[in-house]
Amino acid sequence: MAIDTQFEDNREIVDEHDGHDVWGPVEEPERLGIHGTHVAVDFDICIADGACLEDCPVDVFEWVDTPDHPESEIKADPANEAPIDVDAGRTGRA
Repeated sequence: MAIDTQFEDNREIVDEHDGHDVWGPVEEPERLGIHGTHVAVDFDICIADGACLEDCPVDVFEWVDTPDHPESEIKADPANEAPIDVDAGRTGRA
C-alpha cells in the first residue's frame, strides 16, 4: 500500500510535530496519520525498514518511537522537513 497522493485534499491537519504538520485521523497508538507535507510519511503504513533514511540525500528523517503501533514501534519522521526546499531550481519550469 502506498501513501495517499491526494492526502492534502482528503485529510485535515490535526496536529504539529517537531515543526511539521500531522494529517489525520490520529487515534494513538493505532492510527498516527501522515507526518509532513513536502516529504510526507504515512505512519500507519511505515514498516521502519530504514530505506528512506538511507536514500535521503539531505537528512530529512529521524527515528521516533511509536510504541504499540501495529506496523512498527519506530517510524522515520520527517523532522527536518521545514528547512528543505524540495522545489529548488524548478521555479519557472513548465
